[in-house]
Amino acid sequence: MSGADDTDLAKLQELQTQCRQLESQVSAQTWELNVLRARFARYETALRGSQVTVYTQDRDLRYTSISNPMLGRSIDDILGRTDEEILPPDGAATIIALKREALASGQPTRAEVALDDASGARWHDLHIEPLRNDAGDIVGLTCASIDVTERKEGEAHLRLLLRELTHRSKNLLAVIQAMARQTARHVGSIDGFLNQFSARLQALAASHDLLVRESWYGASLRELVRSQLARHIERGAGQIAIDGPAVALKPEAAQSLGLALHELASNAEKYGALSVPGGRVSVSWGRRDGAGDNALEFDWCEQLGPKVKVRRKKGFGSMVIERNLARALDAQVNMDFDPDGLRCHIVIPASQILAAR
Repeated sequence: MSGADDTDLAKLQELQTQCRQLESQVSAQTWELNVLRARFARYETALRGSQVTVYTQDRDLRYTSISNPMLGRSIDDILGRTDEEILPPDGAATIIALKREALASGQPTRAEVALDDASGARWHDLHIEPLRNDAGDIVGLTCASIDVTERKEGEAHLRLLLRELTHRSKNLLAVIQAMARQTARHVGSIDGFLNQFSARLQALAASHDLLVRESWYGASLRELVRSQLARHIERGAGQIAIDGPAVALKPEAAQSLGLALHELASNAEKYGALSVPGGRVSVSWGRRDGAGDNALEFDWCEQLGPKVKVRRKKGFGSMVIERNLARALDAQVNMDFDPDGLRCHIVIPASQILAAR
């Protein structure tokens, strides 16, 4: 074999070696590419199932990649377009200004912005990061947008609840303050004040328990009556008769009527039908017939108790029943001190009655 042939053979062997090396490199790179594709597929799947949208833009704020559809547009409809073409007018100026600032300063920024899409206004927590090339030059932006609408709505609802709680607390304190002042005015001793004031606080708490159970939506009239007369009902003597359809009262009405029921029951226990074993109390209600206003008529009737004496002066109980109900509920109240038993007729306007849920 000549020297030229030896040289050609050596070159051929060298080429074969290089080919094997290239094949090995290609195989390794293919394996790495497949691994990257699998990882990227998992990353895309995770983003697709979340409320996070990741995208990149060039210096002209033209979209170069995006993980999820956004603002009711598909990925193909977004790629290649700018923010002016994609974002709704009401939020575009603010977001574009933030992105221009990040491009100019090279510093990341973050803001919460509201944007309208097909489902309505949505809040987004927007993270903006400058995107640099290998030389360190800013060539665009990497952004992550997280849908925080539910959180914002929750915060707004919590603020509403806190305002409502403050309002109710002030009203409750005003009621308790008036109750303490009026109780003190009509009792002759500290012990008497403590006993009556404690009983009235418990009556108020019973009404509030019903309201809290229904998230302060309202209270069932039947449950309100039973809660205020629970002690007498639990005796099992059959002195209480309750009759009426299912009716729910608004919170203010339940609170005021609950106090009135407590005063009626306390008076009946001290002086009326509940002060003797044979006495009877009938509590009934129903919608007023023929009046056209759909008001609720509520009746408290006592029978078989001691003879009712003529009232000489109005006490705290009478004031709560007559004046407070009339003022707080715009109700009509008629107290009839019939010798055979006290009768109280209350007409509650339809405005204080809740529609069935």
